[in-house]
Amino acid sequence: MRSFTFSDFLFLLTALEWTFLMAAMALAFGAPLAVLLAIARTGKAILPRFTASAFIDLVQGIPLLGLLMFFYFGVPVLLGTDVPALVAVGAAYTIYTAAFLGDVWRGGIQAVKQAQWEAGACLGLSWRQQFVHIIGPQAFRVALPATVGFLVQLVKNTSLASVVGIVELARAGQVVSAGTFQPLFVYLLIAGIYFAICFPLTTWSRKLEARLNGAR
Repeated sequence: MRSFTFSDFLFLLTALEWTFLMAAMALAFGAPLAVLLAIARTGKAILPRFTASAFIDLVQGIPLLGLLMFFYFGVPVLLGTDVPALVAVGAAYTIYTAAFLGDVWRGGIQAVKQAQWEAGACLGLSWRQQFVHIIGPQAFRVALPATVGFLVQLVKNTSLASVVGIVELARAGQVVSAGTFQPLFVYLLIAGIYFAICFPLTTWSRKLEARLNGAR
């Protein structure tokens, strides 16, 4: 047994890089897919709308831990080859992010009045121009609070990646706790680090929402 040292704190901060990396991967790959899902769900075509709805309902009905287990343990069995932990985690978090953000942004798009679409059409704008210049910005304002709320949850849910061997913040805390036998102090410190990450996100969201006047 040893005492908690500054080296342990640095180890936790180093592991935090994996937390940021996984959250960034989830957003980089999941956000574009979420946009496509939101557009498909709000479109008039029956097949894309049904497919997107079924995908979102399926993913939202499966625990994130189940997705991680499937891609890390199940996919290698199906493919007959090993899947790197980072690839499995990236796939799981991408699908998770796409499903939840797709639903959030779908709500934002549907909150914009149909008259806005009609006004854009009257100006001779194409569907893409209407969405980019008229509908998208308004939908973003409406969906901003829920989007940031999901980002906070995403950062905290990266702790589940420890089950497949990724040494992120929570897993690093387990290692340090086992070495120092100071679980209360270590996990309080980890909770403080998560709070230091998530609270500024929430504060920034409120300021941005007020500046964009999203409530109106």
